[in-house]
Amino acid sequence: MTTNPSPGLPPVATEVAAGALDLLPARLRKRVSGALAKAAGWPVEATPDGVRVRVDDDTAVTLKVTDGIVAHAADAACDCLLAPACLHRAAVLSLTPLAEAAPLTQDALPGQEAAPGQDAAAAAEAPPARDTAPAVHAASEGTCAGTGAGTDTRHEPGTWAAVAEAPPAACLTSARTTALSALRSAATAVLVTGVTGGGAVQRAELLHAAHSARLAGLHLPSAAAVRIARRLSEARSEDPAFRLSELSAELAGLLDLVRRPADAVTPARRAYEPAKPLRLYGLFTEPVVTASGYAGATTYAVAPDGTLRTVSDVAPGGPERAAQAAGSPVPGGCALPLREWGDGGGVILTNPTVSPDGRIGGGSRVRSVRASGAQWHEPPLDALWQQSPAAQLAAVLDRLDQPADTRPGGGDLLFLTGTISDGGFVVTEGPALRLLAPDERPELPYAENLRLLTARPGLALRLIARAVPDRPGGVHALAAAWTGHDGETVRADLGLRRLNRSHIPAQGTTTPAQGTTTPAQAAAPAVGARPLPAAPPALPVELDLLRRAVDRTVAGGRAVTAASADGELPRRLRAVGLTMGAECARSLAETAADRRHDALGRLLPADPDAFAEAWLATAVYSSAAARSLLLAAWSAPGPNRSASPRV
Repeated sequence: MTTNPSPGLPPVATEVAAGALDLLPARLRKRVSGALAKAAGWPVEATPDGVRVRVDDDTAVTLKVTDGIVAHAADAACDCLLAPACLHRAAVLSLTPLAEAAPLTQDALPGQEAAPGQDAAAAAEAPPARDTAPAVHAASEGTCAGTGAGTDTRHEPGTWAAVAEAPPAACLTSARTTALSALRSAATAVLVTGVTGGGAVQRAELLHAAHSARLAGLHLPSAAAVRIARRLSEARSEDPAFRLSELSAELAGLLDLVRRPADAVTPARRAYEPAKPLRLYGLFTEPVVTASGYAGATTYAVAPDGTLRTVSDVAPGGPERAAQAAGSPVPGGCALPLREWGDGGGVILTNPTVSPDGRIGGGSRVRSVRASGAQWHEPPLDALWQQSPAAQLAAVLDRLDQPADTRPGGGDLLFLTGTISDGGFVVTEGPALRLLAPDERPELPYAENLRLLTARPGLALRLIARAVPDRPGGVHALAAAWTGHDGETVRADLGLRRLNRSHIPAQGTTTPAQGTTTPAQAAAPAVGARPLPAAPPALPVELDLLRRAVDRTVAGGRAVTAASADGELPRRLRAVGLTMGAECARSLAETAADRRHDALGRLLPADPDAFAEAWLATAVYSSAAARSLLLAAWSAPGPNRSASPRV
């Protein structure tokens, strides 16, 4: 049975959500997951200081909101006789979205901790990411946990599960060791039960472990656990933003991180620091909408040296707030809206504060003035499109191996030129790709805009896209530019500007002649020219089956993995040269079905840790192999080698 959380429920602090079930007796804890379906239908009424959830005519749960969130346990109250140890309060708190972490510096704009494109569970509290696959430390052929006959490789140096060099004793305290163990147990429990078998209890245990880790100073694993809790809530509510592959990547990242204490004790996101005056050229603006109740916009800009910077306005709200935030001004007194700045505008900032990953803060000392901007075919923006697609992808994949909160802003972006074809988007000096909508919510025009563009074969585009490693044949299209009817360049933020047919030149239209062409038009091929259709890059079927086995485990848990194991998959993987993948597939199937007996023939308890290790090995291997093969596909010679259209 699925549930749909009420849109009016405010975000709740992680520690409040973690303690939602603490006061319940054991008999009621078992009933929480079943109560969520009923709680999703309880009406939500606004109050002067929060909301009231009406259970029935005599009972209501009241949530008091402070600074946009339910910040304390006492702010959630029920007026029934069993309160606060009642099922009503626990069910409502289990349905509420999780609040983002507070910014670490007052120089940050509202919601600055949210990173665009990754469900805004970003930076200090987050991913988008939207790709948080674990870093591969030894994902080479011949190393896989527990795959050798009669051999346990889990603690052999050089294997995928080898524990990193122990950090100094001052870093790894007993509290941190306990917190890491709790995180490992909670993540393993989620993996064993799967999305379909989990519920409010597993979510609460994961949040408890995350809160304990945060108190112990383990900020990275704590943030990863909170992101997993959010993904589980998305899955339970059938949120359109949920992606099973993203939850798999988050789980693998957390299980990998807790095995490396030296990395787990990495400090929290560093604060903003004063910087020299910045001259910035607007690149594009992206809407940000999260499943945790936050929305806004992020504008990307480029410094004269080619460095990407970002300015965000993200705060509690729904998808409609994205357009509102895009109209908010650049920090520092300049009246230039973010969206206008991203659409070819320019600013000069004095006394700015900048985070290590390129975010610009909105502190009281910063000042801004308008300046001339640049088009995409003009410096310094044009340089972004001059690197080959394969080289760009290689750099993106390297950055995606970094923790989500240490990646440079825009590190997952691709700058592509090409032409719309019947089969998708044919990249100049690259493969043919499918253009995917980053967000399919009807409030955002991504899907509608892409339908218009892809229905026009022969249209030359300059594109800003986000790499999607788990979908090798496509990219998330964020912004595009092309030559319009009148010969002028049309430049659109695909998530903010709603296009219509008048923006797209008709089939067979050519660019104006008689010396009226712009530099962009002069370099663009005729609009009516059709490129040769080409198939998007694809992974070997056998590797795709292995990746599906990884996701199926997350969806259904250990029982489903054991029941659906493909005994032929290891043989098929060996046949195509993926020998380590074959060993990983075998180990995963064996640990899922392993029910050993003692000397008296009695059934021994299942070993969840061995199962989790085998799954992690398979997840890390399949992710590394997919990225390696994806890069090879983008680098392979093909028919799409023509002059680069400049629009």
